[in-house]
Amino acid sequence: MIFKSLIYIYVFKYKTLHILMNYTLNQLQVFLKVVQCESVTKAAEELHLTQPAVSIQLRNFQDQFDVALTEVISRKIYITPFGREIAVAVEKIIQEVQAINYMTLEYKGRLTGRLKISSVSTGKYVMPFFLTDFIKDHSGVELSIYVTNKKKVIESLEKNEIDFALVSVLPSQMNIEKLDLLQNKLFLVGNSKAAIESGVKSQDAFQELPLIFREKGSATRQTMEGFLKNNNVAVQKKMELTSNEAVKQAIMAGLGYSIMPLIGIKNELSNNELRIIPMKGLPITTNWSLIWLKGKKHSPVSLAFLDHLKRTKNQIISQRFSWNEKY
Repeated sequence: MIFKSLIYIYVFKYKTLHILMNYTLNQLQVFLKVVQCESVTKAAEELHLTQPAVSIQLRNFQDQFDVALTEVISRKIYITPFGREIAVAVEKIIQEVQAINYMTLEYKGRLTGRLKISSVSTGKYVMPFFLTDFIKDHSGVELSIYVTNKKKVIESLEKNEIDFALVSVLPSQMNIEKLDLLQNKLFLVGNSKAAIESGVKSQDAFQELPLIFREKGSATRQTMEGFLKNNNVAVQKKMELTSNEAVKQAIMAGLGYSIMPLIGIKNELSNNELRIIPMKGLPITTNWSLIWLKGKKHSPVSLAFLDHLKRTKNQIISQRFSWNEKY
């Protein structure tokens, strides 16, 4: 939520106490998001604001300092050393404001706090369904979901920046605990006009197909490459794209084929835009798992969410994901 209340902070520079300055919480939130994203465009997207609105707030915040917080070189924004110091202070201020809001709600007897989850990109088709009722029941909980590839998800978990991570391939060298949520199936997928004869194909067929891969760091790519390597398949042609949505669009356009998670192609299969191509050794099956660092001291919100999942996951699977049993 963007607040309009004024925040008063003291700014120290070179051991000199500067004049008391006024900032809106809106400006602080915008500046911090720009620092985190290192991009005005990405910050605008995450804050659900227009790019001009973010630029105006950033400029108004900068106007109160006689030292540059950012600089633009060749259309790319860079955060100055001074700007990064200010960002640390700004983050603490925002956390204090949130703490005040949480304390107010706690006083009223409501569960409050922040729940931070990082999810691999295809997990966006999974995680919302396991969150809906929990968030409805606990309106004092502030939810943050970060959607990216597996490499970045695991990095955020290692740094203890999040409460939970949703993955389809477990990290091999981390001490974690997990709660399995849902089975994950990966199939070879082509568009509805793919000129491939019916029947189950051998892995040799891959050598004749132009294949589309996710970017390095993606769990889907890791699984696909593992399957090809284990079956001694030499790939002749390949394309690399940075999201499952881009891969789907490329397949539908007839650019190639890919091994994809079933969970992300439900609508395209129903609309006959994509089709599953039977292949020996497929589908690959893994689990969608919620993981966290072993021994992590969970907040009351995190503990309540885990309890919610353990009690309701089977019902959610039955209501929301029974469709994938036919594949």
